[in-house]
Amino acid sequence: MYVAALRLADEFGCATIGIQYQQGLKDLAPASDLVEGLLNNVDRPPVTDGDGRVLFAGEALPHFNEVDECAGLDGLLTYRLWRELGHPPENTLHDLRWGQHFKGSGVDDYVWVLLISGAAPPAHFVGGYKGASSERQPAMYFRLGGGTVKGISKPGNIVWSRIFIMDGKLHCDLGVADVVTLPAAETERRWQETTPQWPIMHTVFKGITRDQMMARHKSNHIQVVYAPNAKAAHRACRIKAAAWAELGITVHVCGELSMV
Repeated sequence: MYVAALRLADEFGCATIGIQYQQGLKDLAPASDLVEGLLNNVDRPPVTDGDGRVLFAGEALPHFNEVDECAGLDGLLTYRLWRELGHPPENTLHDLRWGQHFKGSGVDDYVWVLLISGAAPPAHFVGGYKGASSERQPAMYFRLGGGTVKGISKPGNIVWSRIFIMDGKLHCDLGVADVVTLPAAETERRWQETTPQWPIMHTVFKGITRDQMMARHKSNHIQVVYAPNAKAAHRACRIKAAAWAELGITVHVCGELSMV
């Protein structure tokens, strides 16, 4: 599936792709999440065409889980913009699952559980590929099995966003957030309360309460991308907001964002 995806994208000139596993392939093939996580990583196994040419050499092939075309649009713009800014461009969507206040180990905040069905890039994990594992997808969701790309997202500064349709127009929520480290026992508890086979991101949305986030829950998919530091995250978020506005998308800046 990984080889086929890259060859099809090359043949048809695709800049981003989505694999419609749930509706189109669930009764035909194992789950696509391991493939999707690799596609979203710049450092990934090489694939050649029939003539031996390496496809998308030195690049990820941005993939949007569940063929969420709004997330695909977000992922592609984010990838290209982060390349221009000189930041690591790996990005992925996560599902906004649930959250709880946590106090301890230097954390005293409301920490959200972000999880996706195994399609996050290893570049986002503590330890990269060394911190990644692949587990069989739960049979309840994926009858024919297939592997995930599981890991714990590394602490750092991220820009988050979500594209959605409202009143017949494209809108974008976006802001900055912190990915924090929780104790191993708390991480495991949160995994067991959700889906332990999938990658997890412990996220604190800056200046946004739980109720505010849920009141604007126009999409459960959250696009995330790392920045080198807090200042770079705020700057990149402002640039991304301007890019969306120039493209005619209505932008909603959420939470705390420095304008300097």
